[in-house]
Order: sequence, then C-alpha cells, then structure tokens
Amino acid sequence: MRKPKDWGQPCPNPECTHYRRMQQGNVRAIATYLTQSGKRRVFRCRTCATHFAETRETVFFDLRTSEAKVMMALKMLLVRVDLAGVCFVLGVTQATVLAWLRRAAHQAAAINRHLLRALPVTQVQLDEMWNFIERQHARETDAAGESLPDGEDGRQGVWISFAPEFRLMIAAVVGPRTLDTAKAVVAATQARVAGIPAFLSDGFTCYLAALIAAFHIVTTFAPTGKRGRPRQPLYEPHPELVYGQLVKEKHQGTLRTLRTRVVLGAERLTRLGLTISTALVERVNLTLRQALAPLARKTSSFCKDRERLRQRVVFFQAFYNVARPHMSLRQPLPLQARTCHGAIRPRWRACTPAMAAGLTEHVWTFRELLTATFEPLDSQSISG
Repeated sequence: MRKPKDWGQPCPNPECTHYRRMQQGNVRAIATYLTQSGKRRVFRCRTCATHFAETRETVFFDLRTSEAKVMMALKMLLVRVDLAGVCFVLGVTQATVLAWLRRAAHQAAAINRHLLRALPVTQVQLDEMWNFIERQHARETDAAGESLPDGEDGRQGVWISFAPEFRLMIAAVVGPRTLDTAKAVVAATQARVAGIPAFLSDGFTCYLAALIAAFHIVTTFAPTGKRGRPRQPLYEPHPELVYGQLVKEKHQGTLRTLRTRVVLGAERLTRLGLTISTALVERVNLTLRQALAPLARKTSSFCKDRERLRQRVVFFQAFYNVARPHMSLRQPLPLQARTCHGAIRPRWRACTPAMAAGLTEHVWTFRELLTATFEPLDSQSISG
C-alpha cells in the first residue's frame, strides 16, 4: 500500500495529541501558494484539523521580504560586515536587520539545545575573549574596575567552552569577567557533556571555583550532641575532576614566560595522556574576531547592547557547528568516489564539528540552519 509522505513538519497546535511530533503520518500537504521566494506548501494535521504554512515557526514565517534577501543579510553578519553596511547594501533599516537577527538567534538557540546533549568529550578548553559594549569603561564598576554583572556597558567578555577533539563549540556566553559568568559557562558545559571531562584554561582564578561549584561531592557530618554550632557540610572537588592551567606571564604586553600547572586530578590527567594547552580555543577566538564585526579590534562597529552581541555569538556558534566545514576534520574520499566535476576532481569529504561528534550526518545548508524543526526533547534521539 502507498505510504503517506513524511514532510518533516510537526503539528504546531499545543492541544493536539501529536503536538510537535514528527514522522507520525498525521501531516499531509493540501495546497500550495506563491511567494517572492517561490512555491510554498500548506499542511493539515489529520488529528486536530489544524492548517499551517511550511515556514511556520521558522525565521521566514510571516515576512514580506524574500528569503534570499533575509539569508543574504544574515550571511553578511557572519562575515564581518557591520550593521550599517548590511543596511546600505540591501536597502533595509537597522531595525529590520536586528529583527531578522533576533529570529535567527532564537533558531540557533533551539539547535544548540536539541543537538548539544550528552557529548562524549574527554577534554574541554575554556577561555574568555575581551570586548566592550557601548564604551570601553563602564559608568559603574566594581572594586576591580570590571563592569557590574547587570551592567549594559563597559568591558564584556565572550566566554567559550570548546571540545578540541571535535572542534566543537559547546557553550558561548557573553558577560563580564566575573565569577558568576564563569559559573554560567561551566554550568552550560556541564549540561551538555557526558560525564566529567578534563578542563583546561588559562590562569584565570575564577575557573577553579566555578568548576568546584559544578563538579563536587558533599560530605555531611552527624550531630555530636555537644554544645555549639553544628559543623557545616563540606564541599570537595569531585575525584574525577581534572583541571589544568596554562599560565602566561606578560610584561607590557610582551609574553615573558609560559608554564603549565595541574590544579586538580594529576593522576587522571596522566592516565588520559592529555597535554595542557589552550591553543585551539584561542584559535576559535581569532575565528570569532574575523567573523563578527563587533569583535574586531579597534572598530567602530561595536554593539550598543549586550543582548545584540549575545544574539550574534549564539547564531555564529550554531553556524560554526553544523554548517561550516572545518578543514582539519575533512576526510579523504575513496578512489572510486573521486569522480570528475569538470576540471575538478574532489579528494576530500567536507566535515563539520557536529558531524565529527556524531550529531548530524551532513553539512547543513544555510536555509536548513534557519528552518530546522525538532521534536520535544523527551521524544527526540541524540543523533540528528
């Protein structure tokens, strides 16, 4: 018998029993309509009789602008073109581009939330990249001269946790260089990795407290029956926690010495055979500065709001993981697969960090990045 075609479209009705479920056979195409971007389909859920468009709950839903123009604007934001340049080239307003960016960042956050789960990584490199919002020096600072956690101006950092074995960006957080932001980065990393990997960073002191707050064991003490205040529970680092630092000493901007230091888990670090290094996560910092205009050094294209910078970083994180092939991850093609395409005979198979980690099976197109839909986490498999 003829089987119904799987359109990859979940029902958007929250009251439906197949809400956001895919591959259930309840969605069928009933009509088409023409847009500036071509022909689009209208679907109907057989369970609840809800009609919905093909672009519902995507970046392109209910937009009067063509999809090609929206994708062009978002691509330009990822190749170091500032906001004013995008508006000049495409003939749109800044509010329009920022609205598209907000939708793309929301879509990227959903991709990160559904794909980055239970990652089988053995080491994680942590680093923070200096940047500023609106002005280099905030109006209100703490005792150390850093911006306040709830401040919207002044010095801000782009915090990255990176899995070097897959070249995968696990978490990206924008915030001041404080302990609270370090805890947020480590907590986001903990929620997305499986087990306790080895952590490597520079000599920033807040990482140790953040790691212990996330990976620890609690020792409680029974009451002694004696007078006085009872002994408080003791928080100790987890026995499997490994933390190494690469300490750099500079003098007037010049690197003088470079030394490594094992803070926690020296025996497990030796057993894993890992080398303390942060070279790859620092290379990602360079990639970010080359890709996003607000992160370029000595630029007038800096962000005026923390949320705008966070949206750009989160959007680039999803693009970097699933749609941007990494040259160091490419795989050689078998001889029988090296067919000629004109004068070009490809020798390599492109591979993204998500493909290397087993999260996806192909390089995503840019439109697929902006229109991907997922099932609820309680019914979705890890592999996508």
